[in-house]
Amino acid sequence: MSTSVPTDPQPPIFLAGPTASGKSSVALFLAEQLNGEIISVDSMQVYRGLDIGTAKPTQEERARVSHHLIDIVDLSESFDAARFIVLAGKAATEIQSRGHTPIFCGGTGLYFKAWLEGLGDAPPSDANLRAALEATQLDVLLKELECSDPVTFARIDRQNLRRVIRAIEVIRLTGKPFSGQRAKWSADATQPPAVFFALRRDASDLHQRIDRRVELMFHLGLVEETRGLLNAGLKQNPTAMQAIGYRQVVEHLRGERSLQQTIELVKIRTRQFSKRQMTWFRRQSAIEWIPVPPGTSLESIAHDLIRRMRSRAPRPGEN
Repeated sequence: MSTSVPTDPQPPIFLAGPTASGKSSVALFLAEQLNGEIISVDSMQVYRGLDIGTAKPTQEERARVSHHLIDIVDLSESFDAARFIVLAGKAATEIQSRGHTPIFCGGTGLYFKAWLEGLGDAPPSDANLRAALEATQLDVLLKELECSDPVTFARIDRQNLRRVIRAIEVIRLTGKPFSGQRAKWSADATQPPAVFFALRRDASDLHQRIDRRVELMFHLGLVEETRGLLNAGLKQNPTAMQAIGYRQVVEHLRGERSLQQTIELVKIRTRQFSKRQMTWFRRQSAIEWIPVPPGTSLESIAHDLIRRMRSRAPRPGEN
């Protein structure tokens, strides 16, 4: 049973959480109850063709609620936090102009941070330098990073080629350590969000959900999708190649491991990724954590979030 639609659009709602936590389904229910539209905060769902491995909303779900920042760039294009801010801002403005509520939903912490706090002073990407770095072996890049910025070297995911390249690119362009620039966010950052929820599940429950999701992805044809994407330029896009699932399937197609070994590896990598997501979100003081016990209806979680928002809304006549 639908609740009444607000006369004026609410400020944006932010909903985060690790992969497989159920945030996309909760956002869908929220949007239907609050006359909202969803803005995807996912660095991989922006790419056309990366469908199964990124768990994009189905066509039926997109028909139920409008989604933004999904399928907006080809594999031949690059995408980063700066571009996310521009497109998300445009989407949010259009949504509110219709009297609807923007619901930012996803698991890419950097994009949430960029939107809420502004971008740092790091320079934009340099096409020529980026191409040269992408043609360099990872071990060579890591040696350079260790020498020029040991702090970043100690903290960075050394298997994430995209992040390693970006760190070295910034160091070469500025002559300064990347670690010292990451913390310098814009002084004109936006105010903390009024509504920023994150879903939290017990580790065992989340791992079971991840395992089921990975198995479903392979059942739906992740291997076939990846094979087709290779012909469309997947390997030439270092960002897209970092997407969990696709990278491991590419290795499987090269004969590096069996299909079953690949499935198990994708489960492990996804669990590791979810742990990194939780670590990032726990550091954000503005987030209100919402526990989701096993077996809980995600629709009931959405209704709980609505009750929480309404309980803190000012009453008529209050400032």
